[in-house]
Amino acid sequence: MDTPENPELSQEELFEHHKFVAFKGQEPLRVDKFLMNFIENATRNKIQQAAKQGHIWVNDAIVKQNYKVKAGDEVKVMFEHPPYEFLLTPEDIPLDIVYEDDSLLVVNKPAGMVVHPGHGNYSGTLINALVHHFDHLPKNSSERPGLVHRIDKDTSGLLVIAKTEQAMTHLAKQFFDKSSEREYLALVWGNVTDDEGIVEGHIARNPKNRLQMMVFQEGDQGKDAVTHYKVIERLGYVTLISCKLETGRTHQIRVHMKYIGHTLFNDERYGGDKILKGTTFTKYKQFVENAFKILPRQALHAKTLGFEHPVSGEFMRFDSELPEDMTLCIEKWRNYAKHSES
Repeated sequence: MDTPENPELSQEELFEHHKFVAFKGQEPLRVDKFLMNFIENATRNKIQQAAKQGHIWVNDAIVKQNYKVKAGDEVKVMFEHPPYEFLLTPEDIPLDIVYEDDSLLVVNKPAGMVVHPGHGNYSGTLINALVHHFDHLPKNSSERPGLVHRIDKDTSGLLVIAKTEQAMTHLAKQFFDKSSEREYLALVWGNVTDDEGIVEGHIARNPKNRLQMMVFQEGDQGKDAVTHYKVIERLGYVTLISCKLETGRTHQIRVHMKYIGHTLFNDERYGGDKILKGTTFTKYKQFVENAFKILPRQALHAKTLGFEHPVSGEFMRFDSELPEDMTLCIEKWRNYAKHSES
């Protein structure tokens, strides 16, 4: 075991930034390589520096960068300052507010905006904008102001934000009880055979790639997840679908659609940024690459959001237009499908 550069600091005086428990099947692996699989945007050099400074702990003891992580080990990254995601800096970022009253607001988030600060994204987030525009937002169970639910960075669309403690409690319960309404539009690879269907399966982190989630059909791993999908338009090698969420797990639609063989178009993390369906012609390859340029993100938009107002009890439903990048990409595929048929 190594000695920290500041030996006077105990674990109680440090702030936990990351904590991971090695899975049962974990083969012995250097702790720096292990953490590279877990921490988004981390570099090997940064992890090694953290180890040299005594910031990496395994089973409550400081370890060197070459420590071999084994199954069941609890690995922590500890620093003398709190995680940056809790040091919220107000930023004057414009918000697309669809609706607002004294209890809540509904915003239309653009693709590319991170919802809350986290590793590698400490500014420019939706929460940085919210704390600039609104005072005294209530915090959720993760200490995040106003946030009732979230959508991924490169997913566009609607989010409801709570402005009062009552609204936070009431709205959070609706999401927990599955009484809220959330509909997404997605462009997926392949011709989805059934006009509609349900995807079920527990979702948990992929033990081989911690940046991905995956479906587990058996055992008690992960959390239950249910997605209802419906075909809107078949466009040859891709299909435009509507997805309604019964649950709201991390990457749920992205993971469920990959699971049934229809990865989201241009979803880099799940392999949708490669040509998964179609021909081997050079012209087709060029066409798809152009479509990727038009829509440089996963083809997913949170289109409709419905919930009961926490004060009036009225059921409110909001709808948003598809953003331009998705509209242009769909139009491109529509034209391609027409010409392919003729």
